[in-house]
Amino acid sequence: MRKFFISLLLLSSIFLYARPKKIQRENLDAYIRRMQQAAPDITPSSAGSLWTDNGSFVGIARDNKAARVGDIISIIVAQDVTAQNAGNVTTTRSYSASSGISALPGQLKTTGVASLFSPSSAESLAGKSQAATTSTLRTQLAGRVVAVLPSGMLVVEAERVMTMNNEKQTVLLRGLVRPTDLSPANTVPSNLVGNLEFELNGKGVLSDGTRRPNIVIRTIMRLLNF
Repeated sequence: MRKFFISLLLLSSIFLYARPKKIQRENLDAYIRRMQQAAPDITPSSAGSLWTDNGSFVGIARDNKAARVGDIISIIVAQDVTAQNAGNVTTTRSYSASSGISALPGQLKTTGVASLFSPSSAESLAGKSQAATTSTLRTQLAGRVVAVLPSGMLVVEAERVMTMNNEKQTVLLRGLVRPTDLSPANTVPSNLVGNLEFELNGKGVLSDGTRRPNIVIRTIMRLLNF
């Protein structure tokens, strides 16, 4: 029974690993629907006209900036994130009490009952915490326009897969770009990309050594007393 359960977990891990790469568990179609995709209408305005919107001479006066679905766009990723947090906690508490009998009738001695109950306690706490995080990312990606919204905003997606020294690195970026933010060289910095979603995944010896195993593998390791 135990072997059957472990085999089932291994099969589940294989299916989980075979899922397509996503950002925040959302595929491209769902992302475009969330951004209210509106497919551009490229049909001729009138049948039999000499001018068509998708004709070969339409782009004579156009520049090289991305404007339609399928156009290439270059995104310059420059993200710097710095966070610092510090805190101090100090508490002090003390408690003391004394009770006894100092006099009795008939001139009885009170030596044995002069101090019946004398509790005392003291508590002190001093804590200090400090955390600092710094992340820097510099790269440049060439992506494409996957949709054009009714407002004219461009939905862009860029993906890069690089394998080197048995280490596979996948970069996926999505976001919204205003056509006016494009430079004459058809580039846009990442800080001007709206709804920016950036995902950087690695697979290989280095990534496997530093990445936490998924819940299936952790369950198997617990069952095997690792």
